[in-house]
Amino acid sequence: MTGVGTAVRIRFRGPVAALSATERLRLIDRVPESDDIVRTTSEAIIDVVRREGDAALVALARDYDKVRLKSLEVPRETWREALQALEPAVRAAMERAAANIRAVHTAMVPQSLETNPEPGVTIGRRPDPLQRVGVYAPGGRAAYPSSVLMGVIPARVAGVGDVIICAPPGANGLPAAVTLAAAELSGADRVFAVGGAGAIAAMAYGTETIPRVDRIVGPGNAYVAQAKLLVASAVAIDAPAGPSELLVIADEDANPTRIAIELLAQAEHDPDAAVVLVAVGETIADRVVAEIERHLPVQARRTIIEQAFADRGAVLTAPTTRDAVIFANEFAPEHLLLATHDADALLADVRSAGTVFVGEASSVVFGDYMTGANHVLPTGGLARSYSGLSTLDFVRWTTYQRIDREAAARLSQDVGVFADAEQLPAHAAAARAWRPSA
Repeated sequence: MTGVGTAVRIRFRGPVAALSATERLRLIDRVPESDDIVRTTSEAIIDVVRREGDAALVALARDYDKVRLKSLEVPRETWREALQALEPAVRAAMERAAANIRAVHTAMVPQSLETNPEPGVTIGRRPDPLQRVGVYAPGGRAAYPSSVLMGVIPARVAGVGDVIICAPPGANGLPAAVTLAAAELSGADRVFAVGGAGAIAAMAYGTETIPRVDRIVGPGNAYVAQAKLLVASAVAIDAPAGPSELLVIADEDANPTRIAIELLAQAEHDPDAAVVLVAVGETIADRVVAEIERHLPVQARRTIIEQAFADRGAVLTAPTTRDAVIFANEFAPEHLLLATHDADALLADVRSAGTVFVGEASSVVFGDYMTGANHVLPTGGLARSYSGLSTLDFVRWTTYQRIDREAAARLSQDVGVFADAEQLPAHAAAARAWRPSA
């Protein structure tokens, strides 16, 4: 049941072409400004964890999580009990999601390849699974078992040898039960009751209990995001993550109620979430706004939604769906929903989106939980250069080269000339050692 309606304040309204340079920049430039407190706090936490290891993590749990940890590691039996205690409907949903994630990522496992640029020269590239990966599982405002599945299962599919999870402890000294259940279901190796920047430092540098990893993935709060950036010179990370984003392109064929509900769903994530509608047609924009206002009063997270619309919300219009896609590529959203009559044709023109939902029935929430596509995605416009999490993130590539003697003889003269041009005489000599007359 919906409410009577209430006016919603939306930051940007009107034609895309009428946006001022300042307004356009405000919409496009969404990378959070550096917060000095977050940065200095994260730096201090990383430093103390590097110096003091486990003792620092126990102290951080006492100071930030208000809990005295008896152990950093959560026993495997505790995960099993958490999974067994899940409500049957929740367990069934999680198992279905896990199966789909496994199926999708198995189909996308990278393959070895070889090519011969000329006779006798073979160049190959082989994907080698990382040895150990760390998955961060948020647990502040809420627990997200879906993110555990999205991080652990692709790593397992890629063949990673050891997958660990760090998640903040609750009052009982353990991560949320649903997080532990997801750890068991996804096939993680170890779970640690450690959160925030301390967890990132522990996985990046290692402590007495927590092993150093080769890559850290998973969403988190501002301190987690900042810590990941700070340790990026020591360990690989996934794309820097920020508040949720959705851009919807809708034409007159779209159902305004469904579009409004999609926007409300993403806005409830975070007061800093970016929710944008680019409408093509005379009336669809007004009809969607009317539906947002009709549904807003009964939203459980109404205050968060209102702030998101007021700070980073936009209802814009474009003359054609192609114009709307041009703007979408500039905006580079985390999620892009194409709710238009020509959605399949438009997909070919999309170049900058974390993930694209093609057609009105392709609800973003289905992708959040159940389709099997990964929901760990670039935000803040970083979809222009980053991709969503996949099995590619859990391998490193070994390139190898094989040159037979005949090819070495053919290469020697040109390589020697090249080396001479770069004034590297030893290189030139090494190449000419393979000349046919040598």
